[in-house]
Amino acid sequence: MIEVSNVSKQVSTLEGTLSILDKINLTLVAGESLAIVGPSGSGKSTLLGILAGLDLPTSGSVSLNGQNITAMDEEGRAAVRADHVGFVFQSFHLLPGLTALENVALPLELQGDKDALKTAAHYLQRVGLDQRTTHYPRQLSGGEQQRVAVARAFACRPTILFADEPTGNLDTGTGDKINNLLFDLNREEGTTLVLVTHEHNLAARCGQRLVLTGGRQVTENLVKKKSSAKKTADNKHVVTKAAVAQPKSKSVAKAKAVAKAKVVAKTQAVVKTKAVPKAKAVAKAKAAPKAKAVPKTKAAPKAKAVPKTKAAPKAKAVAKTKAAPKAKAAPKAKAARKAKAVPKAKAATKSKNQDSKR
Repeated sequence: MIEVSNVSKQVSTLEGTLSILDKINLTLVAGESLAIVGPSGSGKSTLLGILAGLDLPTSGSVSLNGQNITAMDEEGRAAVRADHVGFVFQSFHLLPGLTALENVALPLELQGDKDALKTAAHYLQRVGLDQRTTHYPRQLSGGEQQRVAVARAFACRPTILFADEPTGNLDTGTGDKINNLLFDLNREEGTTLVLVTHEHNLAARCGQRLVLTGGRQVTENLVKKKSSAKKTADNKHVVTKAAVAQPKSKSVAKAKAVAKAKVVAKTQAVVKTKAVPKAKAVAKAKAAPKAKAVPKTKAAPKAKAVPKTKAAPKAKAVAKTKAAPKAKAAPKAKAARKAKAVPKAKAATKSKNQDSKR
């Protein structure tokens, strides 16, 4: 649990006292998530350092898990951080001479954990880097280095995790993966998550938001009220504008309706005028073919029937008449030839008999 009461931070400069934070108040229950948002220079990172015990406020108090860290010396705050706090920074802060596995195991070894390497390997597997355990930071991409930093932070099983712009140096796709990883581990491990971000989508995923402007705290209720008031004013403006425009709209609509009625009436009159001669022409066109149809239908069968039925018997009768005499002429010719042949044959026989007598 985190409790912040009237925390302020001022620093002295040549131009006078500069106020970085002014009376910040906050309560965050264990296991919840908080997003600290605001423009650059609003004091976000300074507040995060004070909450983690890395810096002291000019006034006010901060308690972590019931311990007032602002009343402790540096060694006392370091002990609290070692027992309860984990960090994910924007610039990774990996040791270049150690492998990914050794970077994750280092804080565990400093705590005296005998299974430091085994625990480190487990959390590297959780962030999807079980095949990269022997690689050095220079051999890893930006997203992979940040995943090593996340594994290192969660490996110590902190009760509170502070993340300062954890995806600030990453592209959008890789940043989304790191954000999902942070919230997944936060939910699974029951860790309280406090992060500084410029990303509104990321801040919207947190249970609470602390908005800073010029070192001053702007409560969510006030922001919502301002937004609601602006929306209400906009709605009133729209309603007023609509009310003013309504009479004008009615008169325009009425004028359009009258004009439309006139056009319809005129169109109907024109159609009616054209329809009368058209109807007469149609009737005339229908009557003409009807008168011509009577002779056409009766004449056709008569003309074809007369020659077709009488021509055939006449042709057959002529042929039969001509064929009959020809048939009768044939026996007469045969009889004539036979009559001539008989006397000749008799004469020849008589001549032969006379010669034999002689």
